[in-house]
Amino acid sequence: AIILVHWLLTVWGCMNYMFPASYAWGNFSVLAVGIWAIVQRDSLDAIMMFLTGLLLTVLTDIIHISVFYPPNSSYLSDVKRFSIGMAIFSLLLKPVSCYLVYRMYRERGGE
Repeated sequence: AIILVHWLLTVWGCMNYMFPASYAWGNFSVLAVGIWAIVQRDSLDAIMMFLTGLLLTVLTDIIHISVFYPPNSSYLSDVKRFSIGMAIFSLLLKPVSCYLVYRMYRERGGE
């Protein structure tokens, strides 16, 4: 469910060409590591890499949104406003996802 929600929010965040390609590449590559963590249920490395990637994308998403947010938001179209809103919602949801992934890490035997 975590992967699906973040995939959908990232797709909606990338609908408009407001953010550079690094936003999409960073988020989709972390989601690919998350799929790897789902497939290999016994691997602590996969779930740890997914957790680390989620934490790093929190930082990069803050940078992307703050740098590429338009200075005059009164001229934003509805699509741009929706795209930015979904990127911000994804960013706000990532700490909850990090907590859930950390719990999965602990369940798999991580210290």
